[in-house]
Amino acid sequence: MKITTPTLLLDKQKALNNIQKMVEKARTSGVRLRPHFKTHQSAQVGEWFRDFDIDAITVSSVRMAQYFAGHGWNDILVAFPANILEMESINELASKINLHLVVVNIETVEALAQGVKYPVKIWVKIDAGYRRTGILPHAHNELDTILNAIQQSGKLQFEGFLVHDGHTYKQTEKEAIQTIHNTSVYLLHLLRDRYKNQFPELKLSLGDTPSCSVLDDLSGVDEIRPGNFVFYDITQQHIGSNTYQDIAVCMACPVVAKHPDRHEIILYGGSVHFSKDMLLQADGSPSFGAIVALTANGWSEPLEGIELVSLSQEHGIVRATPKQFEKYKIGDLMGVLPVHSCLTADLMKGYLTTDGEYLEHMSGVVQQHV
Repeated sequence: MKITTPTLLLDKQKALNNIQKMVEKARTSGVRLRPHFKTHQSAQVGEWFRDFDIDAITVSSVRMAQYFAGHGWNDILVAFPANILEMESINELASKINLHLVVVNIETVEALAQGVKYPVKIWVKIDAGYRRTGILPHAHNELDTILNAIQQSGKLQFEGFLVHDGHTYKQTEKEAIQTIHNTSVYLLHLLRDRYKNQFPELKLSLGDTPSCSVLDDLSGVDEIRPGNFVFYDITQQHIGSNTYQDIAVCMACPVVAKHPDRHEIILYGGSVHFSKDMLLQADGSPSFGAIVALTANGWSEPLEGIELVSLSQEHGIVRATPKQFEKYKIGDLMGVLPVHSCLTADLMKGYLTTDGEYLEHMSGVVQQHV
């Protein structure tokens, strides 16, 4: 199959291996795996999870919940603070599926209590150290107010406490990730002990790919919600979540220009394809992707002496040693492992598997119908 423009390649077998390993880890840890589908956002990739008996998923928006509900998923957690401006869509979803929403303030709870027409399960998000959003675990007065309001409402059902340890993404040592995870589990247990008489069935949910990939034992909570693990990327490899062999997606970008005076190769592939996410190298220089050799059935490990060093809107600038520079000619395809597979997948809006099959991405489907 001829590739003529930037294309996101997907190795199905690698993705299946990644899914299987996470399913096994959840099973041995005695926790439920509620995978986050924000990474792949694909109905077809979602079906691969069903083969491992996954029946509950996480998404990052109401629109994404609508998309996957339309493909037969009936237990969906929207792991983003509930947006009360979407009440109509929330009600439409809640009338059809087992819908879970996240709240971080009393105002949202009050609006939902007034606006929802069907039962909705509510998770209270706790800030265990990430400092993005959520309620601090020791803010007992605030938590009391929120939980009492949920309990007194007619349609809202308190499900439990939820944490996302996004600060694990800044770590590269297993011990540091273990400490963050242990802290979150400890704080969640304190909250469960405080409120278990009022809500004896409350659950604890935690999810981030570094913790769920690096750590051996994830017990102590009821469910985990990793997402990036299905594809992984070079950021996760840098953290220690995966090897290069586990990365299941790769960009194929046409070579459109060469500049011998500075040993730079210009790719058709820029920030509108990769995003602007970058990874700092050991010497402090930025990397916007790892260059690999494309093969008949996939790609190699990253090559030495060649790096994607800059992105503008459509252009990618690759700097190479003289030896690597001479290997490429105008019209060749160059493989690039993404820094952040979630954003790259979202921008590319579709996949070409290494078996030659095109798979959809939610963004591409929505765009086609606009």
